[in-house]
Amino acid sequence: MEESKPATSSSSSATHGFISVIGRRRTMEDAVMVVPGLVAAGKWCGGYDFFAVYDGHGGTLVANACRDRLHLLLADELRESAEKGLDWCEVMCSCFMKMDKEIGVGGEGDEAHDDGGGNTMGSTAAVVVVGKEEIVVANCGDSRAVLCRGGVAVPLSRDHKPDRPDERERIEAAGGRVINWNGSRVLGVLATSRSIGKISHDAGDHCMKPFVISQPETQVYARTESDEFVVVASDGLWDVVSNKFVCEVVRGCLHGHMKRNLKEDTIISYATEAASMLAELAMARGSKDNISVIVIQLNTTSA
Repeated sequence: MEESKPATSSSSSATHGFISVIGRRRTMEDAVMVVPGLVAAGKWCGGYDFFAVYDGHGGTLVANACRDRLHLLLADELRESAEKGLDWCEVMCSCFMKMDKEIGVGGEGDEAHDDGGGNTMGSTAAVVVVGKEEIVVANCGDSRAVLCRGGVAVPLSRDHKPDRPDERERIEAAGGRVINWNGSRVLGVLATSRSIGKISHDAGDHCMKPFVISQPETQVYARTESDEFVVVASDGLWDVVSNKFVCEVVRGCLHGHMKRNLKEDTIISYATEAASMLAELAMARGSKDNISVIVIQLNTTSA
């Protein structure tokens, strides 16, 4: 289990807490990265905090590589964009494509780091960048980001599931198929239709690449005074708990109305407490997956 230490970024005033637990899985394939002040405030920007959840499949290699590298690629892209103006969609796409190329077929992470994943090794990525005036979300896969705005749950990303109509259409147009095998799967194998790093130790695996793409969907949201917090989590949470209920639980924690059975002086932060409670709730509701949750508190005056 990994839990956060309290931290505050001067750039966006976003306190946070997170937890990452193995749950009922044999291995831990999730990874979490939090970088307060990824880019410091300067003449061209107000500074940004970085939060990301990576949900690996087929092994730990890709999720861990994304954890270690993607924020560094983003920082470089942001600095390079200073001259020509910031286009978040372009920046995020460039970062994800570079990450995918670094880990891709024949990359340095190939056979030397084989941990048995074979032809389904990859990772989802749900990235949230918080600035003083905006929240940027780049999503690739079925991890998810949800905003609580004035008590209402607002999804900031859309899950990339093979049976999502536009994703199915894209897959089939590329010559692939969505097969129901213990749920809808690309070619009967992968339960997400977008993923970073389809590594192969099998000459035939790259044939999935046209169907499972690493391009993220990127959205930019203007921050408002009603914004309370963002929850970013792997599908180990979202498969068993609704957006609405997640927001209700976190609100209760942040306002001190809902606590685990802990002494007051053992609570790291209310945001961490909220993340931990969500993980426990997911376990209690039967989640069979790894569970990773980040709670990003945007409006500390209301808590």
